[in-house]
Amino acid sequence: MGRPKSEYDAKFRADLDKFVLATGWTLQQKVALACRILDRDGHESAIAGQVSARGEKAGTYWTLRFGLGFDEACESNIVLIDEDLNVLAGEGMPNPANRFHLWIYRARPQTHAIVHTHPPHASALSMIGEELIVSHMDTCVLYENCAYLPEWPGVPIGDEEGRLISSALGDKQAVLLAHHGLLTAAKTVEDAAVLAFYVERAAKLQLIARAVRPIKPVKPELAREARRYRGSPKYMAATFNYLARRVLREMPDCMH
Repeated sequence: MGRPKSEYDAKFRADLDKFVLATGWTLQQKVALACRILDRDGHESAIAGQVSARGEKAGTYWTLRFGLGFDEACESNIVLIDEDLNVLAGEGMPNPANRFHLWIYRARPQTHAIVHTHPPHASALSMIGEELIVSHMDTCVLYENCAYLPEWPGVPIGDEEGRLISSALGDKQAVLLAHHGLLTAAKTVEDAAVLAFYVERAAKLQLIARAVRPIKPVKPELAREARRYRGSPKYMAATFNYLARRVLREMPDCMH
């Protein structure tokens, strides 16, 4: 007893590397699982919103075909598109709003997955001109990691919207879009989906807490420590895997 905290942290990270193993899911399956996870968490807004991931070949992207809700996502209806939104594999058409994803992919070579949704709490927060406040351990993965676009540029199907949104995101992994919703951009589908899950959770907590009294800020050094802890790749993967198992118990059809 009485060891430095860093020793416990080092052991935990070593155990994560040892015990959190690759799932073997295909990229299309991960995109479908991300859609189902977010639907289960209340992110659905009819057929609005997109989940996308870079394909194996440069300039290609996987995404749910247009006209389906997140609750209908399956491996078989994830289509491969190019930078002109032409379908290269699969049937149907992509959501035209995938165009603004392309701006983010071009600006951020390290980004391999994007989630954009209109969940109720993040959308409500986007309506009142208030940035996301991170003041709880569970959501510290977003501390100093969520940007804000204060003006709504309109339906994001053109190049100007893509330029504005990608610029607002900057070097962060999440952005709250005024009068719109949320967006996350990360190295993996797992990271992008879990970050979106936590943006909505943080917005919900913010609205609930502020209805009672002003929100007390967390100490920056502790919030950064929690961000490193909760935001490590294996921790994020373990979180995604748990959320995916919940989906698979209830909706195993998404793997077909």
